[in-house]
Amino acid sequence: MKKVTVIGGGVIGMCSAYYLKKAGYDVRVIERGDIRQGTSFGNAGYISPSHFIPLATPGIVAKGLQWMLSSSSPFYIKPRLNMDLIRWGLQFYKMATAKKVEENAVPLNDILQLSRELTSDIKNDLGNQFRMEEIGCFMLYKNPSTEKHEIELAKEAMKFKIDTKILSAAEVQALEPEVKVDCIGGVLYPIDAHLHPGEFMQALHKFMDEQGVELMLNTTVTGFEKQGDKVKRVHTDKGDVDVEELVIATGSWLPIITESLGIHMLLQAGKGYSMTFEDMKNNLRYPAILVDNRVAMTPFKRDLRMGGTMEISGLQSPTLIKRAQAIFKAAKLYYPELDVEFPGIDKVWSGLRPLSPDGLPYIGRHSRYNNLTIAGGHAMLGLSLAAGTGKLVEEIVGHKNTSIKMDAFNVERF
Repeated sequence: MKKVTVIGGGVIGMCSAYYLKKAGYDVRVIERGDIRQGTSFGNAGYISPSHFIPLATPGIVAKGLQWMLSSSSPFYIKPRLNMDLIRWGLQFYKMATAKKVEENAVPLNDILQLSRELTSDIKNDLGNQFRMEEIGCFMLYKNPSTEKHEIELAKEAMKFKIDTKILSAAEVQALEPEVKVDCIGGVLYPIDAHLHPGEFMQALHKFMDEQGVELMLNTTVTGFEKQGDKVKRVHTDKGDVDVEELVIATGSWLPIITESLGIHMLLQAGKGYSMTFEDMKNNLRYPAILVDNRVAMTPFKRDLRMGGTMEISGLQSPTLIKRAQAIFKAAKLYYPELDVEFPGIDKVWSGLRPLSPDGLPYIGRHSRYNNLTIAGGHAMLGLSLAAGTGKLVEEIVGHKNTSIKMDAFNVERF
């Protein structure tokens, strides 16, 4: 079997390595960190087929213009003169139409459904070492206009055969016996699941170790050697490695890596924040999106994570404590009796989500090199789409028929 080199040890790269190894390939993973940190560790942990509406929507453009100059708003763009940001923004605006949303919801639903099933398969294969629960997720709201919008989305979900339960405030409260919930109602998506993303990554890391996958950790890619239509070698700060098949899955750093191959990818990094509170005496039973404030709440048994915001401010931007404080404040609005205090800044996690202009991932081969597969741009759905993406990468590398149609994920569409 061929040797496949995967650049990127986040959840997309690790799931790609998982399926490639399962298919019998000799696999190498190159990761600039140690697979114990990064966006794949501090996110909300959702596996969410309910999130079939792409990020690029007419509503988010209007909200973005309203919010973009507020450093504590759910969506914030740091004003700066940057041509990549401008090009990305123009494409985002072009994609954010009702027609495009309707078109793109179909392939997004396809890969979400595939990934949902495969994530359960991984749990069954590795054992539930990562506190996965398949009980659903709430969309909670306090505003009547938000309620109307979420009920309309629930009706759209039914077109994709996604089960929904529209609940009153009293019905929501009945499902949360340990905590007081202050909302006017919610929609429950029973198909959704959640897991501890850090423990999921550790389980994949353990699998790689046991299966003899070569892990080049704390290793930085510095360039490539090309020959005709092939990538022949990867240069790193730890030495060079020969390449037969190459997969690039480097999250928000995707454009930096592909630029070395003469490939320009439209992608921006969207920073999110989270805080985790351990050993809660009274905790949520269900994960929930607090829709009016764009905040995610996730219980991991007795632990609780709250996270959110979208901050497009570059790869090296500093932590904005106001944004974490806004998340905490929203959580207390919906769950006023939660026994938690705002943590110190050293306890506030932040990570970068890779955003394509249309809200769909890039998955596929690039025409410039016949041994290169790209997987990135998963936005806030990295964990939700990881298993499905990993399986598709294995199928692409093996020149197999793919599990779903791939046209919408074309890596050269912009």
